[in-house]
Amino acid sequence: MATETISACTGSDLLQPISEITNLPLDQVNFVVCQLCALLTAVWFRLYLHPSKTSPFVRHVVATLLGIYFALFCFGWYALHFLLQSGITYGIMILTGVEHMHKYCLVVALGYLSFCQITRVYVFDYGMYSADFTGPMMVITQKITSVAFEIHDGMARKEDQLNQGQKLLAIRRMPSLLEYFSYNCNFMGILAGPTCSYNDYIAFIEGTPYRHRDLENKGKVNGKSRLNDPSPNTEVIRKLATCFISLLVFLSVCKVCPVERNVDDDFIATTPFYAQVVYLYLSMLTTRPKYYFVWTLADAINNAAGFGFNGYDSNGLPQWDLISNLRIMNIELATSFKVFLDNWNIQTAHWLKRVCYERCPYNPTAATFLLSAMWHGAYPGYYLTFLTGIVITLAARAVRHNVRPYFMGSPTLKFVYDVITWAATQIAICYTVIPFVLLSVGPSLKFYRSWYFCIHIGCILLAIVLPVKPRHLRLKEQQPAIQPSLESTDSNSNQKQKAT
Repeated sequence: MATETISACTGSDLLQPISEITNLPLDQVNFVVCQLCALLTAVWFRLYLHPSKTSPFVRHVVATLLGIYFALFCFGWYALHFLLQSGITYGIMILTGVEHMHKYCLVVALGYLSFCQITRVYVFDYGMYSADFTGPMMVITQKITSVAFEIHDGMARKEDQLNQGQKLLAIRRMPSLLEYFSYNCNFMGILAGPTCSYNDYIAFIEGTPYRHRDLENKGKVNGKSRLNDPSPNTEVIRKLATCFISLLVFLSVCKVCPVERNVDDDFIATTPFYAQVVYLYLSMLTTRPKYYFVWTLADAINNAAGFGFNGYDSNGLPQWDLISNLRIMNIELATSFKVFLDNWNIQTAHWLKRVCYERCPYNPTAATFLLSAMWHGAYPGYYLTFLTGIVITLAARAVRHNVRPYFMGSPTLKFVYDVITWAATQIAICYTVIPFVLLSVGPSLKFYRSWYFCIHIGCILLAIVLPVKPRHLRLKEQQPAIQPSLESTDSNSNQKQKAT
């Protein structure tokens, strides 16, 4: 019975011969092929269903039906969960009103997602770490809760109660059922996201990508008119090249440095500690290219459809990073825990900030990490990762406030500081994330015991000993520790657009 359930989860068996030839799970083959089909479809969608040639209604219908088809092909009847989750929460929005809908939608959407994750993990196949139907549900959950909070901001709160980012994203009218399903289940983002704001998506469908963002500049037009939309072709090709390189690296090195070796008894007993540190970094480094591949391909699909344009840079070149999910070089060269997180899974970080960090009155850092753990799934390793992340975030913040100023006096000192903090950041990230990959409590605690919980202990001591300014003073000087500021991003974007 369990085998039949897992088989059903993979959806169509049309590509079974390719699965056998490549020795890859069928659900992964289905996922990649559907994403490649979505890429080609996106080009057709931009050229033949352009806003200048057809109505928003047609674009909504086509985007939604194609998204549902791809979901059914990949996940079979499990894709109905996407429609059911969206339908239930839309009903909540209509019935409960704008005052409290955001709370109910958060609880119901997250609860529905958690139920599906727990069922998949503990009923069907613990440790099944390939394409599964709860992956798209995670993105849909982000979209559902984002819309609910943005409607609450736009229709239930006064203008002076909103910060600049909330004003930009606030939704002033209730979405129609078609618009809501199109936003949640369109073919460009149904399988791998990324999450985007509802206003940005509707503006893309209607062909007015600057409309709501122009309000910041008192109605001034940013960028070019719809008849002169910049071509995304160059950016799509660049991102596809990044996908190809990432996939090649992952397939060639992922088995050379398996993460599980970090908890192997012989490895721990016979390997010097400095070599264990180096191996930890290399083994965790090899896990990243698969995320680079999936997220960059998803970004390329949206760009190919004409979605994701973010103005022009200082040289007048178009930027297609409005909904990008990562910045690879910034990740690999990050010199702080914050910088790494700012550039990894960017749209999820935006969601966590807007839904939780900005609104939580007590311990927003801890609350945000807890929400992130609940959203990611039911594996205990996720919770160990995010609990560790809280400690390291607090310690990193304390070090930055108290130590960094002493190294800013000269370029040489700053360079030394950057080298030290780069090494410390990369090891801290690997130390934090390894339970996320190992999944279970036993192996994760075994690894931490082999390191004598040294980073946990060190970070706790740093957080206690080094003083940190109160939150309301920190917010005036820097962005929150776990998420880049939306306002800063939008401001920079507007300045670049003005330059043209």
